[in-house]
Amino acid sequence: MTITVAVAGATGKMGRLATRLIDEADDLELHAGLDSTSSLDELAGADVVLDVTHPAASAAIVEAAIEAGASVVVGTSGWSRERIVEVETRLRDADAMSGVIFVPNFSVGSVLGSAFAAFAARHFDSIEIVEAHHAGKVDSPSGTAVRTAELIAAARGGLGPVSAPHADQRARGQLVSGVPIHSLRMDGILADQRVMLGGPGESLQITHSTIAATAYEAGILLALRRAATAEGVTVGLDALLGIELPDDR
Repeated sequence: MTITVAVAGATGKMGRLATRLIDEADDLELHAGLDSTSSLDELAGADVVLDVTHPAASAAIVEAAIEAGASVVVGTSGWSRERIVEVETRLRDADAMSGVIFVPNFSVGSVLGSAFAAFAARHFDSIEIVEAHHAGKVDSPSGTAVRTAELIAAARGGLGPVSAPHADQRARGQLVSGVPIHSLRMDGILADQRVMLGGPGESLQITHSTIAATAYEAGILLALRRAATAEGVTVGLDALLGIELPDDR
């Protein structure tokens, strides 16, 4: 079966990468490539819509895709848990058979790094995240950092929030699920995340660095193929990879 894909944000870096992958894949076919001047009506008829645009445009693209009966892979940052719940409600109310997969990061290594941090979070009370991206990234903290903080908080469950002294000071970063996140935006960097965990007499650092966009290829293809038969909302590439995260306790 050939899966037809509409790429929203086709002229951006991720959009161009995805378009190339679709063209090279035997089981995928490009239905349409949309830029900022395109009509969302062009999504109609696609099996899957890939959204790699920007936070201000993403919600309208997801809504238009659901209206058109297409499944969606959202690779755009800026989706909070509250907004994702709204999409879950939207799918239930519409009795739609389509699915929406939110992917904060298409890199398998990055997903594993966040999972490792969640496993370690039960054993350290002092935890902070430092993430760095290229200067052109418009949102902060990154979707990956937000996802990591949420996983850390969920894994700790009844252990309570992490230790974050003086969190009221602006230089201490932004609290997400109780975890301080520090964001850097600068030239010379593609994507980097470091989760720092500290305890009595020791520290642990879990670091992932993206050095080339090829790191995203396997994740993009996996998400597009799974989306064709997805129903409801899925969050994170970890769910598609079969990574079992710590349960809430």
